[in-house]
Amino acid sequence: MMTPNDVAKVLDTVLSIPGMNDVVKIDLKISRKNVLLLNHVIERGLSTKGDDKPSILMTSIPDVNLEELRLFGDECLQKAGLIELSEKLKTLSETGK
Repeated sequence: MMTPNDVAKVLDTVLSIPGMNDVVKIDLKISRKNVLLLNHVIERGLSTKGDDKPSILMTSIPDVNLEELRLFGDECLQKAGLIELSEKLKTLSETGK
């Protein structure tokens, strides 16, 4: 089994490959339903609530990259016109706990 240090080294190596910082344009057409689901998956993956310990991989990812993912999810919601709906769904799910 790999140690956290080994995982960090492998991730750093992969992220250091030439061209990994190049901006890529992705023409993506997905349903609004999938935009909501994608945003939820991103937020859930980035959250560290409760007793859930983040994976070794997640702890090795720089905060800048995690913030970029969070902003990507928000941008998808904004482009789909779903920010308000997403916030209301979050409120509903939090009150249902």
